[in-house]
Amino acid sequence: MQQETGARVDRLAVAAATVTVVLWASAFVAIRSAGDDYSPGALALGRLLSGTVVLGALWLVRREGLPPKAAWPGIVTAGILWFGAYMVALNWGEQLVDAGTAALVVNIGPILIALLGGWLLKEGLPPRLLAGMAVSFAGAAVVGLSMSGEGRSSVGGVLLCLVAAVTYAAGVVSQKPALRHASALQFTTFACAIGTLACLPFSGQLVAQAADAPAGATLNMIYLGVFPTAIAFTTWGYALARTSAGKMGATTYAAPALVVFMSWLFLGEVPGLITLAGGLLCLAGVAVSRSTRRLRRVPVPPEPTAVPAESPSGLIDAHTRD
Repeated sequence: MQQETGARVDRLAVAAATVTVVLWASAFVAIRSAGDDYSPGALALGRLLSGTVVLGALWLVRREGLPPKAAWPGIVTAGILWFGAYMVALNWGEQLVDAGTAALVVNIGPILIALLGGWLLKEGLPPRLLAGMAVSFAGAAVVGLSMSGEGRSSVGGVLLCLVAAVTYAAGVVSQKPALRHASALQFTTFACAIGTLACLPFSGQLVAQAADAPAGATLNMIYLGVFPTAIAFTTWGYALARTSAGKMGATTYAAPALVVFMSWLFLGEVPGLITLAGGLLCLAGVAVSRSTRRLRRVPVPPEPTAVPAESPSGLIDAHTRD
């Protein structure tokens, strides 16, 4: 019964992680669509405002109350770094570098999560996780290089994407211990609200740009707040509370493959064979890192038992029989 319950919880965690990765991948398409009309800070603030409204409504309906005191250090840290700094840096970085370079640099994040989780959270670094991360990172590199166009990218843009990767990793690692005390909805609601407060200096830009932006760009901004933020961050928290930070970070390596597919579907960008191969490598690495099947052990034959010495008459000595 305990094994069945554990397997059910693991399936629910995998399902929640899948929802997160799909919605986060869709965010790349929405950011590109809204980025022409909204500056990085204004887009981040609008996204966070939309997410906070939805999360706050869910929080009130469910009556979950305030998070316990022990959860607030992680909530504040993730709110400032992950919900605030990460979103501004990513929006800004994607305006300065091509999509392939951005995807490659940001995908350093899961490696940092595994390293920080193994060090700070004492999760260790299982060989299967390291192997899966290596395969997925190779796939992300193939996707990034194949989509890099002519390779013209600004140093500032690469640094901004690196900042996004670091703040993303720091946010996940600070979230894990907080989820021991707060629910996923509590954590996401208040972290998103703190991120909104951190982005308030961009409120003037948001108001001015919203007045001139087309309806499609504003709807994309609201979509970012409702789905990739409110829903995806909550399902992420649910899954993270039930597995290690390293495994969850490795799961996000599936995002580049999904971004390639969504870019083709919604933006008309047809991926090449090399890009598709890289996407398959990303998915294969995730499968390896999340696998729970134990490696088969080759049975070791038992050592032969020593045969008692016989007496000259061919009979076993009496003291040996005893």
